[in-house]
Amino acid sequence: MRSLRRALTAASAVSLLTLSVTACSDDGSTVRFGYISDYNGASLLAIADKQGLWDKQGLTPDIKVFTNGPLQIQALGAGDLDFGYIGPGAMWLPATGKAKVVAVNTLAYADRVIGRPGVRTMQDLKGKKVGVPEGTSGDMVLNLALTKAGMTAKDIQKIPMDPATVVSAFSAGQIDGAGIWYPLIDTIKQKVPGMVELASTKEFPDSSFPTAFVGGTGVDKEVTRKVIKVLQEANDWRAAHPKESVTEATALLKLDEAKVTADAANVQVMSTSDLVAKTKDGTVAKWLNSLGDFFVSTGQLKSRPDPATYYTGDLYTEAYQK
Repeated sequence: MRSLRRALTAASAVSLLTLSVTACSDDGSTVRFGYISDYNGASLLAIADKQGLWDKQGLTPDIKVFTNGPLQIQALGAGDLDFGYIGPGAMWLPATGKAKVVAVNTLAYADRVIGRPGVRTMQDLKGKKVGVPEGTSGDMVLNLALTKAGMTAKDIQKIPMDPATVVSAFSAGQIDGAGIWYPLIDTIKQKVPGMVELASTKEFPDSSFPTAFVGGTGVDKEVTRKVIKVLQEANDWRAAHPKESVTEATALLKLDEAKVTADAANVQVMSTSDLVAKTKDGTVAKWLNSLGDFFVSTGQLKSRPDPATYYTGDLYTEAYQK
């Protein structure tokens, strides 16, 4: 994983707020790719490097780690990234035209609303401090859980904070609850053994929560097609080698393999042929429309756009056929 390690080492020296502007090479061979430090965000990038899939397409990855999807969308818009990874909670941003969904990754169920010892239900959070990274899947599961409990965000003291701050604030007893995800929850459990899971995306079987890879709106179409091809081949290797995919992701993430294994258990992986079929028959559009309706209800979208305006399903299908 030499190229990924070199890129990761370089990325670690750069603040997320001052990302270096490394322009793509004239022939488009270098792609700047963002990811989140979890199984969903890292596994395909690790596999692609180990299996030589970037080289196969004549591409060189320059990867940077981010704490959430909205930061990557911001970097895409600023021209600091070419591609990135987002969870379902950030899908409203491509829907507003700030990025293009180039590939659906997985269906994820890693998000939870958690409470400190003594907090047993969502109602117990009334009037209490709840930390959440705004615009993320943690925010999404919190909103879903509040609605299910007959509550709104006005019933709690909702405190926006980045994911790392959620972990530290919850552990220190500075907040009573949080909307957050695995594997960060595993870290919290170690520090607060009596932590309680109050709600989960698994409790909403009528909803789907796709994670995805996104591209900047100005990225060259041919480069995008090549990147999609890399992601598709890595995806099929992951589907065929689930245990090995955890090992590869662990090497990139530098986490305990047991944590990455637990994280992967919250993920539904699909083959590329299945994702192509679901693109053609409208299933992916149904998933995105469901999220769109949810984001309209939260006020993050004024109206639900047609998924065809921000999901490049035609490119995804074409890349698989070639």
